[in-house]
Amino acid sequence: MKLVLLSIGLLALCFAGIAIKIWAKKDGKFAGTCASNNPLVQDQGASCGLCGATPEEKCKA
Repeated sequence: MKLVLLSIGLLALCFAGIAIKIWAKKDGKFAGTCASNNPLVQDQGASCGLCGATPEEKCKA
């Protein structure tokens, strides 16, 4: 029973932390979500699913 309560408490703490991070950010947007900022995706030449920018372009979002 202690383990279940501890697990629920830790999950609630994680969700609260994420909620606070979203609330504190301007317009609730996470920084650096554009694929053109990700070095792992840059090598593949994939475009961003959010704004459509290619690795050579600056994020449009």
